[in-house]
Amino acid sequence: MSDNEVFPADETRDTAADASLRGAVIVAAVPGQAPRVIKEAARYAALLRAPLVVVHVDVTRFVTYEDPDGFVQTAPVDIHIDAGAEELEAVTRAAEEHLTGKDVQWSVRQLVGDPALALKHFADKIDARLIVVGTRKRGIGDSIREFFTGSVAARLSHRQHRSILVVPVGEPISDDEDWPIEG
Repeated sequence: MSDNEVFPADETRDTAADASLRGAVIVAAVPGQAPRVIKEAARYAALLRAPLVVVHVDVTRFVTYEDPDGFVQTAPVDIHIDAGAEELEAVTRAAEEHLTGKDVQWSVRQLVGDPALALKHFADKIDARLIVVGTRKRGIGDSIREFFTGSVAARLSHRQHRSILVVPVGEPISDDEDWPIEG
């Protein structure tokens, strides 16, 4: 069951909608992500009898300031990039595909900026019970990006107090393989 709400990053949300998410499970979602991440998050939301919020963070935008009424003003990093809307659509389609018919109330939200900080602030706002993230695909590009920006899960574990469920995606590497592996 779904309230089927989709909130893009630049849309005003009323505080009643956020209040209905109090104690929710948050799952960080990206386009093309393994379905296992959303499915595991839904399983935990059902076990905790909590709503599920599928969150996509648009890294092509950043928060300029937040109005006293909660409306977030954002600006693009590059005025020629508008990837956020397409990515939100893809995440919403994936959520509908994998959550329709599940016994969990769910909605989709889009945040902006640094993924770890955006998830942390949203979790604080709704007093989330759990944050679910997936691992990255193996490959040199993702390894380099993680080296410079750090793992979202690791950064969350040092910047907030909630439990974090890290869902492995893809095949695990063996104990004798070196990291990073070119994919």
